[in-house]
Amino acid sequence: MSQQDFDVCIIGSGAGAGPIAYELAKAGFKVGVLEKGRWFKESDFFKDEQLGRHSVFRSKFSDERHLLEEPNGDGSWSSDTTSQFWGGNIVGGATNFMSAYFHRLKPQDFRLVSEYGDIEGANNVDWPISYDELEPYYTKVEQVIGVSGKVVKHPQLEPRSSKDFPFPPTAEHPVAQRFDRACKALKLHPLPMARGILSTPFNGRLSCEYSGYCGSYGCHSGAKASSRAALLDAAVKTGNCELVTQAKVYRLITDDSGQMSSADYFDLSDNDKSKSVTAQLFVVACYSIESARLLLSSTGKMHPNGIGNRYQQVGKNLHCCAGGTGHGVFEMDKLKEFEAKQLKVRGPFFNRALQDWYEIDDKSVTDKPIKGGTLDFVFDPPSPTGETAGLKWQGDNLLWGTALKQKIKSHFTQSKDFKFEVFCDWLTNDDCYVSLAENEKDSWGQRVAKVKAGFHPHDEKVAQYLVDRGVEVMKAMGAHEAWGNVFTQPTSNLVAGGCRFGDDPKTSVLDKNCQVHDCSNLYVTDGSFMPNGGSVTPTFTIYANAFRVADRILERLSVSS
Repeated sequence: MSQQDFDVCIIGSGAGAGPIAYELAKAGFKVGVLEKGRWFKESDFFKDEQLGRHSVFRSKFSDERHLLEEPNGDGSWSSDTTSQFWGGNIVGGATNFMSAYFHRLKPQDFRLVSEYGDIEGANNVDWPISYDELEPYYTKVEQVIGVSGKVVKHPQLEPRSSKDFPFPPTAEHPVAQRFDRACKALKLHPLPMARGILSTPFNGRLSCEYSGYCGSYGCHSGAKASSRAALLDAAVKTGNCELVTQAKVYRLITDDSGQMSSADYFDLSDNDKSKSVTAQLFVVACYSIESARLLLSSTGKMHPNGIGNRYQQVGKNLHCCAGGTGHGVFEMDKLKEFEAKQLKVRGPFFNRALQDWYEIDDKSVTDKPIKGGTLDFVFDPPSPTGETAGLKWQGDNLLWGTALKQKIKSHFTQSKDFKFEVFCDWLTNDDCYVSLAENEKDSWGQRVAKVKAGFHPHDEKVAQYLVDRGVEVMKAMGAHEAWGNVFTQPTSNLVAGGCRFGDDPKTSVLDKNCQVHDCSNLYVTDGSFMPNGGSVTPTFTIYANAFRVADRILERLSVSS
């Protein structure tokens, strides 16, 4: 084994890793980042439907996979191998491919139990920190990585220390005005949606190109606030951060006192040779499922069941993003000419969201207020090839010739599909967790992660309420068809939990500063720390918390240096 020594070794390079590397490298500390994937740059990302989350950016199913168990609805569980949870095998991880909806959590997300009480069958807890403690770091994320938007007053607006976002909103689709009018007629409060996407150039990164190829695609201009473009590139330029690519970390080594001493990895660029890195402090930020897998796989004298797993908490309380989706279809020939022309515009974002139901206080569905969620209204990225392939069928019959041509023409020129996405809490429960598969191994002989993804019925109730509200908005906009559905399957991205933080080691893996309770020189800073995901996408919060933890690590290193 070869050895490299750092002040801090970070495993992973996504939203939980970038802020740590950025802050420590700027402060002059020697930082090593171990990333399993390759280092791709803006020039490697093309506006090509076939180059979304292409296999070149993902782990190969033949090499790595997960075992997924889901409920069948009759008390039994299905079981199969899957690669759906590999969001980005690449420097910067899944942040390269995010849609970058950047909503903050709200104060009540930090105190679910105190605000709404216990829910039978759910493992809800209050956070060990408050919204006020994290708020300065939300502001820092907005300023450092570049968040574009416009703050408007509304009933659910969270407290802010800054009056507005540091960058103006990205260009808006003209149909946004139609949405605003419909919502105001319903006495709702349409919100311009903040995006982790630059509307103007910043720190050597170009502004958005408005190609439409955004969510699930790498960013050609560097406008998207991926961990790589916004943080790691700058960290490496300091000369204090070494980014080691194609480094698959498979085991963490602890000494006889239970403290971290080194991390072992396979060098995929050197015939999978096993190598080792030593450091004073270690940070794990591999994505929730893989972070839990790594800790469970790292046994030692003081950690016989895996690091941090003294009370069998590692992997527990995993959560996905609960919710649903809906659609509104507008028929062009039924609209006025200028309305049809507006809908045909491609490129600008439809930056609108609704949070009027972030708390649901509707006597027709609940006798007391319950936590609700967010509706984000969007256009899907262009996917003409995929859409066309799906048009070749008419029921069970295969279309061809004139009939197929007419159907394709009608699809692309005579109607427009407008979409909304619902985000609400996936309540943590005893049937949603990560463990190690007994008989399934990856190509390096390591046990793969087994994900059991049970959901709480309360999630369905909340999601259905929100989907119904979204359909009402679509109809108010004038959609000629509108529908929506709730999903209970685990999302392939936006997964968090598994190493929950808290004050009690018996019910959490990490303390309030994201240190492992029984291994004080090891931190976990990806979404694993989150007790719940709130009713928004978690990436913004992961970034903010990682900046917060970076400050704690800096304080510690400054004292010891």
